[in-house]
Amino acid sequence: MVCGRRMQEERAAGESRIQRTWWGMAGKKKFLAWLMVAICLLPGMTTTQHHEGQPMDSTSVGGGLQEPEAPEVMFELLWAGLELDVMGQLHLQDEELASTRPGLRLRLLLQHHVPSDLEGAEQRLQQFQDLRKGPPLSPWDFEHLLLTGLSCVYRLHKAMEAEERGRWAQVFALLAQETLWDLCKGFCPEGQPPSLGPWASIPDPFP
Repeated sequence: MVCGRRMQEERAAGESRIQRTWWGMAGKKKFLAWLMVAICLLPGMTTTQHHEGQPMDSTSVGGGLQEPEAPEVMFELLWAGLELDVMGQLHLQDEELASTRPGLRLRLLLQHHVPSDLEGAEQRLQQFQDLRKGPPLSPWDFEHLLLTGLSCVYRLHKAMEAEERGRWAQVFALLAQETLWDLCKGFCPEGQPPSLGPWASIPDPFP
């Protein structure tokens, strides 16, 4: 009887761990889906004459910069729309949201932790590709991966030259690949990449 009860307890504990893992995966997928909707719709994307003053440090937002926002909070911020100023910086269009703690945190991330030029975006892509064979990204790195992809879309639409637009589009597509790779870790058969759809035909410049 004791042995049987212990086996049941161990089985229940194992099922609980699996459930927590799946809920974590579902949360990431929900964030990804919401972000992709925001990317596709790009509400109110504009280029403004906004000029920034001195950058803030993380203490001015109460700290916690490395603690990702809840998916629904990040979605609300991104759904409100971003704008790209003449200095190449992304900002929240909604001033009220921008003044909140999550809004200030997003501003810091976009200005100081998300690449604003092609070379920086390509280097960041290379860093994520180097981590492909490791464990799943931390919530901090996963958030950076998604925000870097979002930044690429805004800069793609602002680019004047076809070649530059093509490079931004390629970086975005490859970042989307890395997002799928990370979401697939621990769930897809080993050695088999996730389904990449039309992105699979885009050559990887960083083998």
